Amino acid sequence: MIKKLITITLFSANAAAAAFVHPMDFDNSKSQKKQVVDYIKSVVNHEYCSKMDMCTPATLRMMERSNLNAFKELTTAKNRKLMDRMINDYCRSSLRACSYTTIKMMYAHNLSASKQQLEW
Repeated sequence: MIKKLITITLFSANAAAAAFVHPMDFDNSKSQKKQVVDYIKSVVNHEYCSKMDMCTPATLRMMERSNLNAFKELTTAKNRKLMDRMINDYCRSSLRACSYTTIKMMYAHNLSASKQQLEW
Protein backbone atom coordinates (compact mmCIF):
# COMPACT_ATOMS: atom_id res chain seq x y z
CA MET A 1 0.00 0.00 0.00
CA ILE A 2 1.22 3.46 -0.79
CA LYS A 3 2.21 5.46 2.27
CA LYS A 4 0.52 8.72 3.22
CA LEU A 5 3.46 10.62 1.84
CA ILE A 6 5.51 9.45 -1.08
CA THR A 7 8.76 11.26 -1.51
CA ILE A 8 9.72 11.61 -5.09
CA THR A 9 13.02 13.07 -6.12
CA LEU A 10 12.60 15.27 -9.12
CA PHE A 11 14.77 14.80 -12.14
CA SER A 12 16.31 18.25 -12.29
CA ALA A 13 19.64 18.54 -10.52
CA ASN A 14 18.82 21.98 -9.18
CA ALA A 15 15.22 21.25 -8.21
CA ALA A 16 14.80 20.53 -4.54
CA ALA A 17 13.16 17.25 -3.64
CA ALA A 18 9.50 17.91 -2.96
CA ALA A 19 7.10 15.69 -1.09
CA PHE A 20 4.15 14.22 -2.96
CA VAL A 21 1.00 14.34 -0.84
CA HIS A 22 -1.54 11.59 -1.44
CA PRO A 23 -4.80 13.46 -2.13
CA MET A 24 -6.93 11.03 -0.13
CA ASP A 25 -4.71 11.55 2.92
CA PHE A 26 -4.69 15.34 2.75
CA ASP A 27 -5.48 16.82 6.18
CA ASN A 28 -5.86 20.47 5.10
CA SER A 29 -3.07 21.57 7.45
CA LYS A 30 -0.83 24.51 6.63
CA SER A 31 2.17 22.21 6.37
CA GLN A 32 0.47 19.88 3.88
CA LYS A 33 -0.84 22.83 1.86
CA LYS A 34 2.75 24.07 1.61
CA GLN A 35 3.97 20.58 0.62
CA VAL A 36 1.35 20.39 -2.14
CA VAL A 37 2.22 23.85 -3.47
CA ASP A 38 5.96 23.15 -3.33
CA TYR A 39 5.50 19.82 -5.09
CA ILE A 40 3.32 21.33 -7.82
CA LYS A 41 5.74 24.19 -8.42
CA SER A 42 8.67 21.76 -8.69
CA VAL A 43 6.87 19.40 -11.07
CA VAL A 44 5.57 22.19 -13.31
CA ASN A 45 8.93 23.93 -13.36
CA HIS A 46 10.70 20.71 -14.29
CA GLU A 47 8.16 19.84 -16.97
CA TYR A 48 7.95 23.24 -18.64
CA CYS A 49 11.43 24.65 -18.03
CA SER A 50 13.65 21.55 -18.23
CA LYS A 51 11.84 19.20 -20.59
CA MET A 52 10.06 21.76 -22.79
CA ASP A 53 11.03 25.26 -23.73
CA MET A 54 7.79 26.77 -22.42
CA CYS A 55 9.13 28.41 -19.28
CA THR A 56 7.06 31.58 -19.25
CA PRO A 57 5.36 33.00 -16.16
CA ALA A 58 1.93 32.71 -17.79
CA THR A 59 2.43 29.05 -18.72
CA LEU A 60 3.86 28.16 -15.32
CA ARG A 61 1.03 29.84 -13.37
CA MET A 62 -1.63 28.29 -15.62
CA MET A 63 -0.22 24.78 -15.17
CA GLU A 64 0.33 25.27 -11.44
CA ARG A 65 -3.31 26.35 -11.06
CA SER A 66 -4.47 23.38 -13.14
CA ASN A 67 -2.50 20.99 -10.90
CA LEU A 68 -3.79 22.60 -7.71
CA ASN A 69 -7.39 22.38 -8.93
CA ALA A 70 -6.83 18.72 -9.86
CA PHE A 71 -5.39 18.03 -6.41
CA LYS A 72 -8.40 19.65 -4.72
CA GLU A 73 -10.77 17.50 -6.79
CA LEU A 74 -8.78 14.35 -6.01
CA THR A 75 -9.18 14.94 -2.26
CA THR A 76 -12.85 13.96 -2.64
CA ALA A 77 -12.15 10.72 -4.53
CA LYS A 78 -13.75 7.58 -3.10
CA ASN A 79 -11.93 4.65 -4.72
CA ARG A 80 -8.70 4.27 -2.73
CA LYS A 81 -7.53 1.17 -4.58
CA LEU A 82 -7.85 2.88 -7.96
CA MET A 83 -6.20 6.07 -6.69
CA ASP A 84 -3.26 4.09 -5.31
CA ARG A 85 -2.94 2.30 -8.65
CA MET A 86 -2.87 5.60 -10.58
CA ILE A 87 -0.24 7.02 -8.23
CA ASN A 88 1.83 3.87 -8.57
CA ASP A 89 1.47 3.81 -12.37
CA TYR A 90 2.26 7.46 -12.97
CA CYS A 91 4.60 8.33 -10.10
CA ARG A 92 6.60 5.22 -9.43
CA SER A 93 7.08 3.92 -12.94
CA SER A 94 9.27 4.87 -15.85
CA LEU A 95 6.45 7.08 -17.16
CA ARG A 96 7.45 9.82 -14.73
CA ALA A 97 4.20 11.72 -15.28
CA CYS A 98 3.43 12.40 -11.65
CA SER A 99 1.36 15.56 -11.84
CA TYR A 100 -1.96 15.84 -10.08
CA THR A 101 -3.51 16.78 -13.41
CA THR A 102 -2.40 13.48 -14.95
CA ILE A 103 -3.47 11.47 -11.93
CA LYS A 104 -6.91 13.14 -11.94
CA MET A 105 -7.41 12.55 -15.65
CA MET A 106 -6.40 8.90 -15.47
CA TYR A 107 -8.35 8.28 -12.26
CA ALA A 108 -11.51 9.64 -13.92
CA HIS A 109 -10.96 7.59 -17.09
CA ASN A 110 -10.33 4.41 -15.14
CA LEU A 111 -13.24 4.98 -12.76
CA SER A 112 -15.55 5.38 -15.75
CA ALA A 113 -14.09 2.32 -17.49
CA SER A 114 -14.51 0.22 -14.35
CA LYS A 115 -18.28 0.67 -14.66
CA GLN A 116 -18.43 -0.40 -18.29
CA GLN A 117 -18.74 -3.79 -19.94
CA LEU A 118 -17.85 -4.81 -23.46
CA GLU A 119 -21.03 -5.44 -25.41
CA TRP A 120 -21.70 -6.37 -28.97
